[in-house]
Amino acid sequence: MSEQRKYFGTDGIRGRTGVPPITAEFALKLGWAVGQVLAQDGKGTVLIGKDTRISGYMLAAALEAGLIASGLDVYLLGPMPTPGIAYLTRSLGAQVGVVVSASHNPYYDNGIKFFSAEGKKLPDSIESKIESFLEKEMTTVSAQQIGRAKIRSDAAARYIEFCKSTFLKKYDLKGIKLVLDCANGATYHIAPHIFTELGAKVITINHQPDGFNINEECGSTAPESLQKAVIENKAELGIAFDGDGDRVIFVDHKGEVVDGDELLYIIARGYAVRGELNGGVVGTQMSNLGLENALAELSIPFIRTKVGDRYVMDALMQQGWCLGGEGSGHIICLNKTTTGDGIISALQVLGQICQSEQSLHELKKGMVKCAQVLLNVPVQSGQQVVQNERVQEACNKAQKALASEGRILLRPSGTEPLVRVMVEGEDRERIERVAQEIAAIVSEVAKETT
Repeated sequence: MSEQRKYFGTDGIRGRTGVPPITAEFALKLGWAVGQVLAQDGKGTVLIGKDTRISGYMLAAALEAGLIASGLDVYLLGPMPTPGIAYLTRSLGAQVGVVVSASHNPYYDNGIKFFSAEGKKLPDSIESKIESFLEKEMTTVSAQQIGRAKIRSDAAARYIEFCKSTFLKKYDLKGIKLVLDCANGATYHIAPHIFTELGAKVITINHQPDGFNINEECGSTAPESLQKAVIENKAELGIAFDGDGDRVIFVDHKGEVVDGDELLYIIARGYAVRGELNGGVVGTQMSNLGLENALAELSIPFIRTKVGDRYVMDALMQQGWCLGGEGSGHIICLNKTTTGDGIISALQVLGQICQSEQSLHELKKGMVKCAQVLLNVPVQSGQQVVQNERVQEACNKAQKALASEGRILLRPSGTEPLVRVMVEGEDRERIERVAQEIAAIVSEVAKETT
């Protein structure tokens, strides 16, 4: 980010519901502040969508009130995947799309993020302008200028048809039995239609949201129930999304998880064969070394960025490439859409299965993963702990011992009060020991600095 901001992080504004800034009062003022920035370009329209967590309607209603008070019109989309809101913002000609979601976080968290008229994340400069208005007194336009709110009942159908259009035209999914895990989130009423209409026999799990069960022991962050369902139903594969639908992971017919790095490899290989890759692939510091090695064997360039889809996107734009992503399953296919989209990414993988006439299990064998251990250590100030002299010394000592046989990465989470300790190498037992040792020191230093 180009400058320090009070509220906006790497992925919008996020936190615990009821704790500032994730309150109805703040959302009202935020909607008004967005309206003040947009009103400089004349009267316009804003889309508001949400995931399925209980606090979503409260925050969406408050945002709606603030936007209308500033004179803007609002389209209410209801529950909708984050990438669906990005697409609809662009296709419906709105000035901005607003997403009320905390993605893969538990139900008690929530967040607010924005898409531009092009279906991309707002530039830092616009977010900074919005923050400047948050410090000013809120006013309401005259009764004659107050905006209108309308429900877009066709939003889901529009997005469903768009997703289907990204699947390879000469193939269909007839004869494929698959299990969908919707994480009790925003894809629950979208994904089953898409895969069924493309011909697959679909078994859906975790698709009955109650406001509290989003991401709860399900979805891309907890694939155990999907693994079980694939085996029990003798399905060819399983697909799991996160709460807002921008992440995806797969499970093969043996019940083995196929993560974002492996999916990125499969998509890249397919694009390269069809001449659609247009350059190389962008990963992050957390991307498995096996991905880099497998792409090198295919003569596909690979570069790493800091962790976060914002940085992956920036690198793709700078390079003029179309494909990038993270091991979490946040994959960006710029030749198909403008942001990370779990459903569209899943369709690209299925397209490669159809084209290659190989199973998912066979396709993933082209990439041999290095052992990777990731530990999350609770902290109050992640950056302070990571920069601590004792922590740095422990990491340097461990890296020197591992030499070229391993890789260590420490980073504060951009969305949670955690420091992530990642150790990668050829010997799993050894890297697990190293990760535990470093995590213990991080935990000790975190307690000392609170």
